[in-house]
Amino acid sequence: MVLMVAIPEMPGWAITSVDDYLLRLASQRHLSPHTIAAYRRDLSQFMAFCDRAGARAIPDIDRGLVRRFLAYLDTRGYARRSVARKASAVRAFFTDQTRHGLLEANPSERLGTLRRPKTLPHALPVRTVREILDGLSGDDPVALRDRALLEVLYATGLRVAEAAGLQVGDVVDVEFLRVVGKGDKERAVPLGVPARLAVHSYLARGRPRLSPSTDALWVGVRGGSLGVRGIRRAVRARSGTFPHAFRHSFATHLLEGGADLRAVQELLGHVELGTTQTYTAVTREHLKATYERSHPRA
Repeated sequence: MVLMVAIPEMPGWAITSVDDYLLRLASQRHLSPHTIAAYRRDLSQFMAFCDRAGARAIPDIDRGLVRRFLAYLDTRGYARRSVARKASAVRAFFTDQTRHGLLEANPSERLGTLRRPKTLPHALPVRTVREILDGLSGDDPVALRDRALLEVLYATGLRVAEAAGLQVGDVVDVEFLRVVGKGDKERAVPLGVPARLAVHSYLARGRPRLSPSTDALWVGVRGGSLGVRGIRRAVRARSGTFPHAFRHSFATHLLEGGADLRAVQELLGHVELGTTQTYTAVTREHLKATYERSHPRA
């Protein structure tokens, strides 16, 4: 079991180097604030570990210290996926330092790549999604908002940050959403009839009663915008799962229904087709289960 501990603060001797690196990362790769914050947490944990081991400057960190950090994570019970992510953050930082001439040698250069375990996306069965959406009743503003939110998530497969960034003008009388995703890549995603109807009801009878003080589509009970955390809480309360489950379900159900893989890639905003191909394994499991359940000599 992973021990739930607070990430330690970045030691003073590492702050400037890490901040400069993250600034370059944000400006050159156009990563989201959420991703940059995740990099900062991983590097803060690593630098604090090095500080406890006696390091007082970036050049003090050698390959042995990096290996000890990864071993420490393993002994603390971190999941293999988490260890791989943190190792990747450390490796990327040192690669940047050597590339910019700030370090002579990269202490993470020959560590090898930790393989993340292949896990299939968790997609909800179509029947479960239908029961969740049809079970969202109530005429109070929060109920109307949450019904529209879940309908939009399932209809479009948006990432939670993309959903949080929607403005009222993005959804008024439109059949397609224009979404700016990772890397500032823009895409158009159809907005189905049930989602449009739910959004219309929310805008007409729900959102005005929340006294909005923002142009954001999703508004909290105090009138401010409902951010990523607020959306996660709302979805969890209404469905028992998280927004990304609706994105996985969106992709999987499209492929099970015969959608072209390239089309699903475009709808999800994936840069690489290989990322989308993960979902084909899910549909193969679905087909195998259907075959075994239905064929007399399966």
